[in-house]
Amino acid sequence: MRRQMSYRFEDQDASPYGLRMNRRFSRVESGVDLKDYFDRGDIASRENRWNFEVAWEVANKVGGIYTVIRSKAYVSTEEMGEQLCMMGPYKEVCARTEMEEMEFPRGNPLLDAVNSMRSRGYKIHTGRWLVDGNPQLILFDIGSAAWKLDQFKSEMWEKCHIGIPHLDIETNDAIILGFMIAEFLEEFRNFAVTYSQNHDLNPPRIVAHFHEWQAGVGLIVLRTRLVEIATVFTTHATLLGRYLCAGNTDFYNNLDKFAVDEEAGKRQIYHRYCLERGATHLAHVFTTVSEITGFEAEHLLKRKPDIITPNGLNVKKFSAIHEFQNMHAVAKEKINEFVRGHFYGHMDFDLDKTMYFFIAGRYEFGNKGADIFIEALARLNAMLKHERPDTTVVAFLIFPTKTNNFNVDSLRGHAVIKQLRDTINNVQQAVGKRMFDTCLKGHLPNSADLLEKDDLVKIKRCMYAMQRDSMPPVTTHNVADDWNDPVLASIRRCHLFNSVHDRVKMVFHPEFLTSTNPLFGIDYEEFVRGCHLGVFPSYYEPWGYTPAECTVMGIPSVTTNLSGFGCFMQEHISDPKSYGIYIVDRRYIGLEDSIQQLSTFMMEFSRLNRRQRIIQRNRTERLSDLLDWRTLGIYYRQARVKALQAVYPDYVDESAIYGSRSNLVFSRPHSEPPSPTSSRHTTPAPSVHGSDDEDSVDEETELKELGIK
Repeated sequence: MRRQMSYRFEDQDASPYGLRMNRRFSRVESGVDLKDYFDRGDIASRENRWNFEVAWEVANKVGGIYTVIRSKAYVSTEEMGEQLCMMGPYKEVCARTEMEEMEFPRGNPLLDAVNSMRSRGYKIHTGRWLVDGNPQLILFDIGSAAWKLDQFKSEMWEKCHIGIPHLDIETNDAIILGFMIAEFLEEFRNFAVTYSQNHDLNPPRIVAHFHEWQAGVGLIVLRTRLVEIATVFTTHATLLGRYLCAGNTDFYNNLDKFAVDEEAGKRQIYHRYCLERGATHLAHVFTTVSEITGFEAEHLLKRKPDIITPNGLNVKKFSAIHEFQNMHAVAKEKINEFVRGHFYGHMDFDLDKTMYFFIAGRYEFGNKGADIFIEALARLNAMLKHERPDTTVVAFLIFPTKTNNFNVDSLRGHAVIKQLRDTINNVQQAVGKRMFDTCLKGHLPNSADLLEKDDLVKIKRCMYAMQRDSMPPVTTHNVADDWNDPVLASIRRCHLFNSVHDRVKMVFHPEFLTSTNPLFGIDYEEFVRGCHLGVFPSYYEPWGYTPAECTVMGIPSVTTNLSGFGCFMQEHISDPKSYGIYIVDRRYIGLEDSIQQLSTFMMEFSRLNRRQRIIQRNRTERLSDLLDWRTLGIYYRQARVKALQAVYPDYVDESAIYGSRSNLVFSRPHSEPPSPTSSRHTTPAPSVHGSDDEDSVDEETELKELGIK
C-alpha cells in the first residue's frame, strides 16, 4: 500500500503566472442559484451571446464526463435555450440512440456555418440530444476529415512545437476533431457577425467551453489562429495524475517534486500532456472540478484554476419524505433475496439485523480505496465478534473485471432457494384449502391433519438440498487469473472467507449491475437504494460521483479528504458525520491511522438501530439540494462570464443579480444537528419536501439517541 499524505498543503498567495489566490482561491462567491437565470436564453438572445460546450463524451457514453455533460444539459438549456450548442465526435453506435437528427432553421448562423463546413467535404450531423433539456447538437464525423490529418499535425508542430506520433490513434482522432471544431467556430463567428450587422444586433459574443485534453485541441487551434472567441477549459482529472497514481506512486507527498516532462515521457504520453498543458495555459479561464484537483493542476499543469466548477446531479424530488424510505425498503428486500441464495446452507444470521455496505467504480484497486476497505472490514469483523455478535455486515465490492462466467455455486444457490420457495408456496396453498374445508364442516382444524406426510417429505427434500459442505463463495463469478486478482488476494490475506463465525460477509461482484443480471435482478441505482452505507475511501478521486449519488438517494456514505466530494462536503457542512457523510483522513495522517479511522466509522454505523438509521437517511437526503445542478451550475455560468469579460472588456452581464437576496443558509429543523456553516454561500436553501417535525422528537432527544453530544 502506498504511503499516506503526511503534510498539509501550504496556502500560496502568488504563482509564477501572476495569479494571486488564497486557500479558497478558486471559489467564486455566489449568492444565487442558477435557476435565477432560467429564461430559456431570452437575455442571452438579446445580448447576442452564444455558448458552445465541447467534449469527447457529448452523446458518446465512454466515461464519467458523459454523466457530467448529460446531467447538466437540462439546467444549461433552461439558462441558454437556443443560444447553447453542444459539440463532439459522431459515434454512430451511440448516436443512433442518443440523437434526433434535424437541421437548424433557415437564416440561423449555425446552419450557415454547418453548410460552409459541409462544402469543404466534412460530414456534420446536427440535431438534438435525447436527454432532459434536449440541447442542440453538432457532431463531427472524424473520418470525413482524416485526409487532412498530416496538414493538421504540421500546423500543430509549426505553431506549438507539439509532435503527434503516427500510431497514437486516440490522439490522432482528437487532433482531427479539434481542428474541425475550431474551423466551425471560426466560420460561425464570421456568419454571426454578418447576421448581426444585417439585423442591427449587438456584436456576437461567443464563449466555447472545452472539457479535457481531447477537446482541448480545438481551444489551442482557436487561440493560435487568433479567433476572437472566449474560451474556458475544464480538467476533470489531470492526465499525468491518473498515470502517476495508477503506477502506485506516493502521489501527494511528491506532488511538488515531480519532473513532469520526464514523468510524461516515461509513460509515453508526453504529446498528450503537452496538449493538456497547452489548453490549460491558452484558455482565458481555467477550471477544475474540485480544490484537490486544483492543487494537482497547479503542480502538474503549472496553472492554478480560476474557478472551481463542482459536479452536480439532477436531483429528483419526492412529494413526501417517506417515499425514498419506502424505496429503500423495497430495494433492500431484493438484496435480501440475493443474500438468501448466495449464503444458502449458511443462513445463520438474521436479515433484520444485517446491514449492507458496498464499494463500486472502476477497478482501480488502490485509487478507489479497495485496499483499505478490505483491511478495515477485517478489523470490523473482529470488533463485531467481540461487541455485537448478533449483527452481520454483508460487504459488496462491485468492480468490473475479466471473468469466465458466473460461479456455479452462486447460480445453484438461487435455484435451490427458488425450489424451496415454490415448494413452501404449494404446501401453503394445500394447507389453506384443507383448513378451509375443515372449518366449513364446523370443526376446528387439527395440525396433524393439515400438514400431511407427503408435504413433510417435500419440505425435507428441499432442506437436504440446501446443505453444503463448502463455505459460501466470496465472488459471484469465476474471475480470470483469480490468484493474482488484487481484491481476492486481499480477501485471502485478511481471511474473510464467509465462515460461520465471521460477522462480516464478503461478496465480490466483478461486473456492473443491470436489471437483467440473473443473480440480483436490479440495476445499480436500485441496489444503492437498498444498501445501508456506501464506502468510498479513495486515494485518487478528482470528484466522486458514487458518494454524491448515495447522498441524493438518502444513503449515508464514507468518503475521504482526498476526493473532490469529500473536500466539498467538509467546506460546506460544519458536521458532515451528523448528516451521514463520514470523511476518512487520508491526507494528514498515516495509512494505519486511516484504516483504523475507517473501521471505527463502520463500527459506529453498525451500532445504530433502525430508528437511528432512518433519522440519518432523512438528514442525508436533505443534502441533495447542495449537489443539485440548480445550485452548482452557477459556477459554470460565472466561468463563462469571466471568459467573456477577458475577451470583450466592455461586456456587462445584464442579468447579474449578485447579492439580490441574502446568503443561502441550510435550515435547522428540530430533528437535525447543528446546521451547515451559514457563512458559506453555496449552502442550499431548505428542502422543499421536508418537514421540521417529521420524526416527532425534539432535537435534544434525537441527538441523544444518535449518541451525538
